[in-house]
Amino acid sequence: MKFHARLELLSLLLASALIAGCAQTYQPSRPIELVVHSALGGGSDVFARELVAMVEKEKLLAQPIRVVNKIVDASLEAIDYLVDKKGDDHTIAVFTNTWVATPLTSAKAKYSVKDLTPIVRLVLEPTIAVVNAKSPYRSMNDFIAAAKQNPDSLKQAGGSVTAIESLTGLLLQSATGAKWTFVPTPAIKDRIANLLSGNVQIIIPQPQDVNEHIVSGRLRPIAALTEKRLTVLPQVPTIKEQGIDVPIIANARGILAPPGVAKEVVAFWEDFFARLTQTASWGKYITDNQVEDVFIKSAELGPFFDEQTKLMRSVLQQAGVKLAR
Repeated sequence: MKFHARLELLSLLLASALIAGCAQTYQPSRPIELVVHSALGGGSDVFARELVAMVEKEKLLAQPIRVVNKIVDASLEAIDYLVDKKGDDHTIAVFTNTWVATPLTSAKAKYSVKDLTPIVRLVLEPTIAVVNAKSPYRSMNDFIAAAKQNPDSLKQAGGSVTAIESLTGLLLQSATGAKWTFVPTPAIKDRIANLLSGNVQIIIPQPQDVNEHIVSGRLRPIAALTEKRLTVLPQVPTIKEQGIDVPIIANARGILAPPGVAKEVVAFWEDFFARLTQTASWGKYITDNQVEDVFIKSAELGPFFDEQTKLMRSVLQQAGVKLAR
C-alpha cells in the first residue's frame, strides 16, 4: 500500500508540474501590434518594417506582425498607448533614445520608458554629418564657419527636436558658438530630398540612409559623429579629429512591452529576438546598414535606461534644452 500511495503521490506531483509548465508557456494567438513613434518612412517605421520582413522570411512567428504608427509628440503618444495597453501580451514597441529624451523635456509627459516593460536592446546606430556635394562645405569646420558668419541662415533637417540628429546639432552649436535653424522633417527620404534641392544645408543621418547618394556623388559626408572612423567611410574624419569636442550619442533601438505583462511573455519575446539575431537575415541587415549588434535582455535593459536617462539629461542641458523634469 505504501508503494502504491507513494506512486500515486508522485504521479500527482508530476501532473501538477506539467500543468504548471503548460500555464507558463506563452504563444501569440492573434496578430501582434508593433508600435513605432515615427511616421511612414521615418527611422523607427523603416526599422520596424525591416524586422517584420526578416521575421516573415525566417518563418519565426505563426502570427502576423502589424506596424502601428503613433506619431504625436515625438514618442509621447506611443508611450501613452502602451501604458493604456497594460497587460496586453500582443503589443510590443520599437524604442529609440527619443523615448528617453522626450519625457525629460515635455511638461505633457505623463509616463516614461521606466513605466513600460523592457524586453531587449537590438542595435546602436552611428550618425554622420552630410551636405549637398555642390555646396562649398568640405568639413564640419567649413559649415560651422559659415553658420557663424550668417547666424540662423543655414538649415538642418531632422526628426523631432529630441531625436539624436537634433541633439547632435544642438551640441555642435553649443560647443562652437555657431547658430543654424532646425527644420523638423519626420521621413528620412524627405530630409534627403530637401538637402538635394537646397532647401536645407545639412542633415545628420545614419550612413545606410545616404550611402547611395554618397556613392553617386550627390551628397558629401563631412564628419563622422563617432569615436572612431567608420569602416564604410574611412576617408571621413571624426568630429573630434576636426577639433570639435562634443559627447558622442549613438541611437539605440530595441523592444518594449506594455506594463504588467507576465514573465512568460517577456521570456517569449527575449527568446524570439535572440533567435532573430542568429539568423542570416539579421546578419545581412547588420552588415548592409552598418549598425552595431548590441543585444541585451530585459534584466540589463532596465539599468541601460537608467544610464541613458542620466546621459540624455546631461546632453540636453549641454545643448541648452529646457528640462521639464
